[in-house]
Amino acid sequence: MNIAMMALLLSTATASAHVHPLEDFDKKPIFADLRDLEALNIPVLVKDSASEVGFAEVTPVMLQQIQERAHSVGKCGGFEDLTHDREFLSQGPQKLLSNLANIQQKNEIYSKAPFKLLSLQKSEAIESALSEVNEDNLRSYVQWLSSFPNRNNRSAQPNIHVEEMKTRLEAMLASASVPYDISTISHTSTKQKSLRVRIPGTSSDEIIVLGGHLDSINQSWGGGSQAPGADDNASGSANLIEALRIVMNKPQPRRTLEFIWYAGEESGLLGSAEIAKQYKAEKQDVVAVLQLDMTLFPGSGEFVIGNMNDFTSAWLRDYLKALNETYLHARLIDDKCGYGCSDHASWFRQGYPTLMPFEAGMRQSNKNIHTSRDVISPELSFKHSALYTKIAVVFAMDLANSEARQP
Repeated sequence: MNIAMMALLLSTATASAHVHPLEDFDKKPIFADLRDLEALNIPVLVKDSASEVGFAEVTPVMLQQIQERAHSVGKCGGFEDLTHDREFLSQGPQKLLSNLANIQQKNEIYSKAPFKLLSLQKSEAIESALSEVNEDNLRSYVQWLSSFPNRNNRSAQPNIHVEEMKTRLEAMLASASVPYDISTISHTSTKQKSLRVRIPGTSSDEIIVLGGHLDSINQSWGGGSQAPGADDNASGSANLIEALRIVMNKPQPRRTLEFIWYAGEESGLLGSAEIAKQYKAEKQDVVAVLQLDMTLFPGSGEFVIGNMNDFTSAWLRDYLKALNETYLHARLIDDKCGYGCSDHASWFRQGYPTLMPFEAGMRQSNKNIHTSRDVISPELSFKHSALYTKIAVVFAMDLANSEARQP
């Protein structure tokens, strides 16, 4: 090999060395839907085929591809960022996936067991409370939240909307007849804070969590920083505000109620992951977790609820069916959204029972999410969204006053 040829090869190798490492900067360890990773040809380092979850270390380009694919099928989120996960750092992905598989297996045992279907006794007090759900209130909350240029956890000022919402909730809660505590929750994985309102139970340490993420994101090419996020997820956030408005003047529940608006869901379930891990470490007795994420677009028809069957509790899905038959009379359609599609995955991975009723079937959901076009429009229905507020109210007034829990 002559000197000229050697120089050419060295030059080529050097040029390549300057290109490829750029792809390796800021690699993130994540859990994501195995099907998404494989479809995108992203190397899967560890996987669990039964739960369809894969572990990968991804570059920013790969992460963008995952988010775009998730968006294309109507998902919000699409992955869980493990960068700051102490369990992951100490145990590794194989152990965590094994734990997740065990939780899934226990859930499957319940779903296949010949248990009697759940039923609810209709309550006049709950019926009356459901009649208080106000569509104009929901519209007002969504208009206000979507008026922020964005609610991105990575923005220069990621807590402006969080602090303003805390102020608004404090004003609303000033007339509450139940005791309460309102606070922001700081995180190590993001500068954005989560917001929590806690109504303590009268006679139990058991907790019912009603949650939804408060952040928004714009992932469209050349879309700029505008991320109004009316449906994703001002809608679920508004459902929680309206449910809180109603139950704050009802009798204090037996079980503790926690309304949580999570930070950084769009960046990998950041806020909910930290909160769920903390609750597990503190051995908090969380009986049920309701996740409301996108409730405004009736893509499968008005009063048709997408009942997500993966990484949710079979017992709570039965509870939703009983709740629906007793109070709502909507149509439920079973569907799956894949791992990490929203914050319920954080709680499920810690072994807590979860439920995620969605605005439609996944492929019939709002295609304008994660763009500047996610605004209030004639395609959206506040009457449809009111169903999800009602689900939260029944959780707060029935399940929070019950002894029912996952078998």
